[in-house]
Amino acid sequence: MSSEVVELLQDLVRTPSVNPMGRDVSGDIYLEHRMTARLEQWFETLGVPWKRYTVMPDRDNIAAVFHGAPDAPIIVLEAHQDTVPIDGMIIEPFDPVIEGGKMFGRGSCDIKGGMACMMTAFKRLVENPPENPPTVMMACSVNEEFGMAGAENLCHFWQPGEHSLVEREPTCVIVAEPTLLNVVVAHKGVARFHVYVDGVACHSSQPELGHNAIYRMSRIIDLFEEYATEVVPTLGEHPRCGKPTLSVGMISGGISVNTVPDFCQIEIDRRVLPEEEPRDAFNHITEYISGKLQELYPEWADDVRFSDDPNLKYGLTDSFNGPLASSLQSIIQSMAIDCELMGVPYGTDAKAFSRAGIQTVVLGPGSIDQAHTKDEWVEIDQLEMAVEVYWNAINQLPAQL
Repeated sequence: MSSEVVELLQDLVRTPSVNPMGRDVSGDIYLEHRMTARLEQWFETLGVPWKRYTVMPDRDNIAAVFHGAPDAPIIVLEAHQDTVPIDGMIIEPFDPVIEGGKMFGRGSCDIKGGMACMMTAFKRLVENPPENPPTVMMACSVNEEFGMAGAENLCHFWQPGEHSLVEREPTCVIVAEPTLLNVVVAHKGVARFHVYVDGVACHSSQPELGHNAIYRMSRIIDLFEEYATEVVPTLGEHPRCGKPTLSVGMISGGISVNTVPDFCQIEIDRRVLPEEEPRDAFNHITEYISGKLQELYPEWADDVRFSDDPNLKYGLTDSFNGPLASSLQSIIQSMAIDCELMGVPYGTDAKAFSRAGIQTVVLGPGSIDQAHTKDEWVEIDQLEMAVEVYWNAINQLPAQL
């Protein structure tokens, strides 16, 4: 099977853009600079204005624009350039094989598939613009999978300065993620942080001479489990996203099996509700755990430390994106495609634009169930439908917003 969007997606999958995810790794597959160069070439060939903005070394946001009428709405189509790592994959990650109506490969679902669909619709707009078209920006961000720093810097493309492509803030943003063409109007944010505990090292043949930091951390983990099961579920609920959650996701400590460890650390993932303050969530946790430690283990409670700079990300609120969401739902349903307005527990770039007061939703081909998997794939039918969804959105949203 071959079509414009299929061929474009194959090209994108063949272009590695693996996010290191904070690991000290190197190689030809890592970072987004090859993808950015490919996008630059594509925009240049299309003949549209484009600009790049360096977020960090070898990691540039890139965007291009089709200018509509002076007072026309500005629609941003946004997709991230990076993928998760390829560790443990059972398919060739950068060989976009098509089989059984699916395309396989890293990023095929998350989210180069959505990017290819947006680019195809954008190209159609440039080559065959409708009467009274909107201004449309195709924006491709970096580092979504580990920090979302790219989305937080996309505003350079619409704020005054050397990287500006449009003269005012966008009317709305559609973020590509695998939603099975449902419209995601709300999602959770996150508060991530480390907890550290010290001990006293000694030879493992005489453990009584030291204090085992891993034993101490095990007591702390018990407190986090108690907090996760008994406290977090009482901290609120969102009608679309459910209740907040907490998980201990990583642990490390010790230097050798024959040494009593003097150090141990864990990393916490606390999912916050769309309108919950991540900083408040972090403070509530640390106060609870600290209080319990002082009560139960006062002799070593002061040896416990929390991150000075936690990773705090807001969620996507559905408090003001209703007009955009309803319009998109109507457009999609008019195409005889089932479409729900929904909330999801994971995070996306959308929160960066929503926090700026811009109507933002998440919409794209494929299922989140296939994202990040060892045999990642996307259905070809979803790609073809998504192109038409984005194209119809470009044509019909201006009259509805």
